[in-house]
Amino acid sequence: MRRLVLLTLLVAATVLVAPNPALAMGSPKIAALQAALWQSGLYHGDLSGVMNRATVRAVKRLQRSAGLAADGVVGPKTRPLLGKLGAPALGSRILRRGRVGGDVVELQFLLAEHGFPSARLDGVMGEHVVVALRRFQLYAGLKVDGRSGRSTLAALAQPPPQAPAGVLSRPLQGPISSTFGPRLDRFHAGIDFAVASGTPVRAAAAGRVVFADPGGNFGLLVVIAHSGELRSFYAHLSRVEVRCGQSVARGAQIGLSGESGEASGPNLHFELRLRGAAVDPLPALR
Repeated sequence: MRRLVLLTLLVAATVLVAPNPALAMGSPKIAALQAALWQSGLYHGDLSGVMNRATVRAVKRLQRSAGLAADGVVGPKTRPLLGKLGAPALGSRILRRGRVGGDVVELQFLLAEHGFPSARLDGVMGEHVVVALRRFQLYAGLKVDGRSGRSTLAALAQPPPQAPAGVLSRPLQGPISSTFGPRLDRFHAGIDFAVASGTPVRAAAAGRVVFADPGGNFGLLVVIAHSGELRSFYAHLSRVEVRCGQSVARGAQIGLSGESGEASGPNLHFELRLRGAAVDPLPALR
C-alpha cells in the first residue's frame, strides 16, 4: 500500500513539472498587452505572452500617469489607455489587410507559435502578416485567402507542430546564444550558436541540398531536405561547400560559419521546418 501511495505521488509530481508544449509560448492576450505597452514606451522586454514583473510594472506606470490606482490589473478604466492595441479581442471580427488592433497582435503571436512568424508584432495587418497567414492556411489545408475566419482560428487553436525528438546531430559544437521563441518585439524562428567565423558546419542529418546560395537576410545559406518533410537551414555562413542537388551524409561538412547577411556577429543561425512550419530545433538535436 505504501509503495502504491509513493508511486501515485511520483506520477502526480511528474504531471505537475512536465512542460505543456501547447502553453509554453504564453498567452496571446498578454502578448497584445505587452505590444501596446511596448508602443507606449513603457515595456522593453520580450513579447512573451507571460505576465511577468516587467509587464505588471509597466501597467502600473501607465495607471499612475492617468491618475488611476496603480494595481497592475488591466480593468475597464485601464484598457482604453492602451490605445489601438488595447482592443478588440481575437475572434470578434474578421481580420483582413489594413486592420489594426490587439486582435492582430494575438493573430501574429499564434501564427509565430505555429511556425509562421511575421516580422514585428506590431498589431498591423500589413503584407508581412498576410503572407504569414496565407502560408499557415496552406500548411493547414484551409482556403488561402489571407483572412482570419472561424476555420483559421480553429486551426490555430490546435497544438503547435513539434520536431521529432532526437533525429538530428548538432551542426557544430558551441554555446547556444539565442533560443527559439519571442525575442523583444519579434519572434526568433531558430537557434543561434555563438562561434567564431570559420567554424566547420556539418549536416545535421542525411539529405539533399535544396538551396546553397545567398539567401537575403540569412546571408550565405544552405538548406537540406530530410525525410519526413523536414528541412534544416544553416544561415550567415562565410563559405558554402556544397551545391544544390547534392546528397550529403549526416556529419558531412557543408560550409563555414560567419556573419553574412543581417547577422549581429559571428554565429550560426540554425532553423528547422516541418512541412514549412518553423519548429524548435532543440528537441530534435541529439
